[in-house]
Amino acid sequence: MPGLNDLYQEILLEHNSKPRNFREVEEANKTSEGYNPLCGDQVTIYLKVIDGLIDDVGFQGSGCAISRASASMMTQSIKGQSVEKAQEIFDAFHDMITEPGAELDYDTLGDLETLSGVNAYPTRIKCAVLAWHTMKAALTGDADAITTE
Repeated sequence: MPGLNDLYQEILLEHNSKPRNFREVEEANKTSEGYNPLCGDQVTIYLKVIDGLIDDVGFQGSGCAISRASASMMTQSIKGQSVEKAQEIFDAFHDMITEPGAELDYDTLGDLETLSGVNAYPTRIKCAVLAWHTMKAALTGDADAITTE
């Protein structure tokens, strides 16, 4: 799978150097903070949810390339989606990253499939899922800061 590995690295580097939606959402009505003590990643997710739809999403924080790229791609995948669809995307992404060999839902994952290479590096999985768990906490109104430990 050298081609997929090259694509994974290229997309990872692109989203790390030019993260999409890397900003605070002024009218956000749902936010959450997350922290990965293992790597030092910190992220704040901002969501503007209107009538069950994610109208706008942004993130800020610092972290490793995998953490930033995953957060960037997450914002692209959930923006404009219903809260229910965002949960489906979360579930598909989480299964892909944490269950190597699991059957992938390519229709739901879309471009997120390129991050499947993360599961080859078990110590980096927490970096990839931090923004996702933080987004889920924001959607459910969980007031506690999210941590990967």
